[in-house]
Formats: sequence, structure tokens, C-alpha cells
Amino acid sequence: MIYKGSCLCGKIRFEVDGEFENFFLCHCERCRKDTGSAHAANLFSSTARLTWLSGKDDVQTFDFKSEGHIKSFCPVCGSALPNIQMNGALLVVPAGSLDSDVDIKPQGHIYCRNKANWDNALSEIPRFDELPEKI
Repeated sequence: MIYKGSCLCGKIRFEVDGEFENFFLCHCERCRKDTGSAHAANLFSSTARLTWLSGKDDVQTFDFKSEGHIKSFCPVCGSALPNIQMNGALLVVPAGSLDSDVDIKPQGHIYCRNKANWDNALSEIPRFDELPEKI
């Protein structure tokens, strides 16, 4: 399978050739900071191949204190992008960076002991198809 992806501004484009073995929603403090959200949604593959179609030299990568918490991103729009970790053994792809649909569903929430205090029963709050008129 070939998956296409890009950043928000479109300067950086990529494709992933292969399958994802895992899909996790991570609630650790670092992923919440990275995304500004309740969790990061990342796909993982030990066999898929990443090819940069445009903007490869522009991709910025941040390795938090060289501890292995790695985030690649577009320096123009800030969008999260794929990166290679564990000495080339693992491809990590932010699910939201893909323009293609994926067949795999999230397999679980991880680092839940670190989740935000407001991240409870979110499925029970109202849902809107667009921004509500009154905010």
C-alpha cells in the first residue's frame, strides 16, 4: 500500500510504501505538548519505506534531550511529519499528516496515567459538524 501525506502549507510532501503494524494514541506529557491536544495519534512500521516527494531538506527534527522523544515538523506551518527512529528500525508517522485513508484503527491509548485532567468522558460532550455559532 502507498500512503500519501503532506504538511498543512503543502511545502513538504511524502509517501509511505508499506503497511503499518501499530497505531496508538499517546497521552504522555511530551506528546500533549507536541500536539497541543489530548494525545498524539501515531502510526508505526518496521517495514514501510518513507520517500520525501518535496521539501526533504526543509524538514526540521527535534529530539527532546536526546531521549528518543522525536518530532519532525515543517518549519513554515509547524505540521507534524514522519521520522525514522531507533537507528532506522522504526518509521513513526503522525496519522493526521496523511492525505490517504488508513485501514488500521487505533489499537489503544498509551501513557494514560499522564493524560490531561480534562480528558475524561470526551465521547459524552456535544458534537458539532462545524464551529458552533456561539463560542
